[in-house]
Amino acid sequence: MKAVRFNEFGGPEVLQIAELPDPRPGPGQVRIAVRAAGVNPSDWKKREGLMDGDLPQTMGHEAAGVVDELGEGVAGVAIGDRVFGFSAEGAAQAELAVLSHYAPIPPSLDFAGAAALPAAIETATRALDQLGVGGGSTLLINGASGSVGSAAVQLAVVRGARVIGTAGPGNHEYLRSLGAEPVAYGEGLAERVRALVPGGVDLALDVAGSGVLPELIELAGGAEHVLTVADFGGARAHGVRFSSGDAGRALHALAEIGELIESGRFSLPVARTFPLADVAEAHRVGERGHPRGKLVLLVG
Repeated sequence: MKAVRFNEFGGPEVLQIAELPDPRPGPGQVRIAVRAAGVNPSDWKKREGLMDGDLPQTMGHEAAGVVDELGEGVAGVAIGDRVFGFSAEGAAQAELAVLSHYAPIPPSLDFAGAAALPAAIETATRALDQLGVGGGSTLLINGASGSVGSAAVQLAVVRGARVIGTAGPGNHEYLRSLGAEPVAYGEGLAERVRALVPGGVDLALDVAGSGVLPELIELAGGAEHVLTVADFGGARAHGVRFSSGDAGRALHALAEIGELIESGRFSLPVARTFPLADVAEAHRVGERGHPRGKLVLLVG
């Protein structure tokens, strides 16, 4: 099968389409003929050698496609079913992928829309779970217009929270459409938030990693009310919780999202799609900025 791989660390130019052996599913796993695979900021960190020193490496943690082989003990899914989920080996950007956790694709979504979901909804759900976001709480999300941020906005609104989200002015109307109250990021953030919530917020989530943890701590009344998924160094410096999948992933999000999508309470736009062979260009586009929605590779 064809798959994205790199043999040395560096820029997007090190990415190759390689011919690799077909993977086989283990117990509890399924193999899919991949139709679409998500692209994430962690991909370029991995490509640059910031996450794993081994070489060569394959790419991709999330995919959607059609089940073509079942592992031992798999029940509730059949060959030919449309599913989306997480790659067992970080090798989703390929013609075939083994999924360790998966769920049916919501009927209204195409493969690209489904491939955009797993990382964003798991990260957002995990953060909201760890913060204890629920009805009646006021949550500030720093970086609310990206894929994880917009997922967190919508999932927090479903939980009954009041959400204030930071974004550039061009994304304020988008945040309002998701149910958040937008504020501009940058100098004076605390004052702008206090104009909406004079007493400060109950909880704060940092998705952007833009150096605002001190302001979030002040607004939320202490570091224990703040969580970041993007600023490991800042979390250590300021005593803020850093959320990673190492502490337990919110895999229940995969099974829960379909009902929210079909009822119109959740959506995650696909910003742009690329053929698998153009993965290097997808990295370049992703590294240049923060597109509204996910970048997705199309396979087959």
